[in-house]
Amino acid sequence: MKRLVILGGGESGAGAARLGKKLGYEVFLSDKGKLADKYKEVLEELGVEYEEGQHTETKIFTADIVVKSPGIPDKLPMIVGLRERGIEVISEIEFAGRHTDAKMYCITGSNGKTTTTLLLYHILKEAGYDVGLAGNVGNSLAAQVADNLHRVYVVELSSFQLDGMFRFRCDTAILTNITPDHLDRYDYKFENYARSKFRILNNMRAEDLFIYGYDCDVVRERVEQENIVPKAAGFTYSADNRLNAYMDGNTVIARWGERTFCIDKKEITIQGRHNVYNAMAAILAALKAGVSDANLRKGLTTFPQVEHRLETVEVIEGVTYINDSKATNVDSTWYALDSMHAPVVWIAGGTDKGNDYSVLFDLVREKVKLLICMGVDNKKLIDSFSPICEVVDTHSLEDTMKVASTRAVSGDVVLLSPCCASFDLFKNYENRGELFKEKVRELKEFCD
Repeated sequence: MKRLVILGGGESGAGAARLGKKLGYEVFLSDKGKLADKYKEVLEELGVEYEEGQHTETKIFTADIVVKSPGIPDKLPMIVGLRERGIEVISEIEFAGRHTDAKMYCITGSNGKTTTTLLLYHILKEAGYDVGLAGNVGNSLAAQVADNLHRVYVVELSSFQLDGMFRFRCDTAILTNITPDHLDRYDYKFENYARSKFRILNNMRAEDLFIYGYDCDVVRERVEQENIVPKAAGFTYSADNRLNAYMDGNTVIARWGERTFCIDKKEITIQGRHNVYNAMAAILAALKAGVSDANLRKGLTTFPQVEHRLETVEVIEGVTYINDSKATNVDSTWYALDSMHAPVVWIAGGTDKGNDYSVLFDLVREKVKLLICMGVDNKKLIDSFSPICEVVDTHSLEDTMKVASTRAVSGDVVLLSPCCASFDLFKNYENRGELFKEKVRELKEFCD
């Protein structure tokens, strides 16, 4: 019996354990941290041996194959040691992909990938497709392959997941954009990070489709320089009708094959330039999938807001509170500020990832009346923006909300778009967003 070792016991790890048991592997799961109770229950129900709070190398190095959580760096001595011993180390997505022939619609990019993933899934589901949602959103792909197999999957892929994928093939791949992010995992070399994103093209065939953001210089230049095997379809916010998706005034036009689909951007439920990009990518993928015009329009006009991504929480005494906690890098915040049409009280801060804030300066001058820095150490933000707008330094969500509610007036927007990771004050960006929404709703109750 072959031995499967799983490193990391979250959603992907528990899913890999479920698939491994179904395939007849001897399964052992190891997590350096503490396992959540719901995942312990899954492992115990499956009869999987596991450990938490440590990695026992004598048990790990006996593996025939290892499925590694994307959060574990490849440079970790234990991972290096596994590979030196010739033990294959792969991601959960790679493991699942080896055991299904379902069609894979996969999305990556520095920004926009979650919204694009959820939008495409919504369109296909509303159109009646047998479709599953997996990757960074939805349930584990491996668990679904084991117990709830669909004919089509829409999969959000991070660069970390792509790094652990070797034989996996996308039928349709979307690359939204590439901007500096996670450089600490890539030797602080942007080229390494960009190369990781382009791994989404691995193993694709001439009949497959690669959809890419033409307006991103890094993506466009690589597409033009490299020999791209699948058919390539670019999308742009400009009126360049040489591309497969482009703008004609306020109308989004998308073409694939002999079909052309048009929709006024105001009809799409999610607004802002960044969401036009997301919609274009999803439309092109849906056209490739054969979704009818009527079902495409239905999907685009019924798609709900994405949690933690420009999510309107409440309007209190004329002030609109927006949760954009998922904006953990500069580019995401650029799109958030660009979509604002009212004076902004901007809340930013957290764990800086080597950010260059200069690309935000013009937008901040134009749109921001007050920046509230919320973090343990806000020096870099303060130094960067003090010459441009008024800045207030806070070190807790409570203090931040006091300042925001005092300074914002009717007609203003209070925008949480942090530009930074959340780990200094919060567990993750979801936790940051949830707590922000709680505080906003408490404020509404008080004002009512």
